[in-house]
Amino acid sequence: MGYNLQSESEVKQYVQNLGTEYRFGCYSEKKPEVCHLLADFLEAIKKDYEKAGKVYKNNCDEYKYAKSCLKYGGYSLIGKGGLKANYHTAYDYYEKGCNLDEPSACFNQGLLLITQNEQHGLKQDIVKGLHLLEKACSGLNGVACYYLSGLYITGAKNGHKVGDKSVKEFDVPRNMKKAFQYALEGCNLGNMYSCANVSQMYAKGDGTEKNETLAKEYKAKALELQNEHDTTKESQTLKFGVGLD
Repeated sequence: MGYNLQSESEVKQYVQNLGTEYRFGCYSEKKPEVCHLLADFLEAIKKDYEKAGKVYKNNCDEYKYAKSCLKYGGYSLIGKGGLKANYHTAYDYYEKGCNLDEPSACFNQGLLLITQNEQHGLKQDIVKGLHLLEKACSGLNGVACYYLSGLYITGAKNGHKVGDKSVKEFDVPRNMKKAFQYALEGCNLGNMYSCANVSQMYAKGDGTEKNETLAKEYKAKALELQNEHDTTKESQTLKFGVGLD
């Protein structure tokens, strides 16, 4: 059956049928990917964050669906859907997602370890966080590559904020060559901030040979990605059937 999406009544019917389809696929057919879509539907369309959180949690725990682990980790981190913010629970679900090879879950787990979250009961572990970011970057998460580059630009030590200039001995030493390599990887994955860093490193000869031509090329690429990001953000709509990130 086709729908006239210019008709308010038909749009409502379409949305209702979509929810029914997702519920059947999740609860009757027990398809993890459809359960995740159901949770996305409850979150984005129904704005029922409490039910969405429960579906994400169950889909992670029962069906080992990595993206649902990632989402429930986010709910736990900020206290969404009636939950109380709990960094330990968030960390545990990010870890579940990472162990199921979801790069974004590895990134979030690593970020929790790299930043200072002792007030939330998480002990800083720069080296373990670094390895998790490496896994995320190798899983094609461009943001993780960007953060890795930043870690190697500044160096990092447990008990200190990343970038603390008073640090003399590092758990992760400064390494401009590695910083450049990860910035380049991040740029190739479409991270505009990585492209900006690559441009600056070529301009200054940090971690690579100085090259003004390439510096200009990567600056242009960074600006192009920024324009694409701004345009996409303005026109972004929910794509049914693929799930939300």
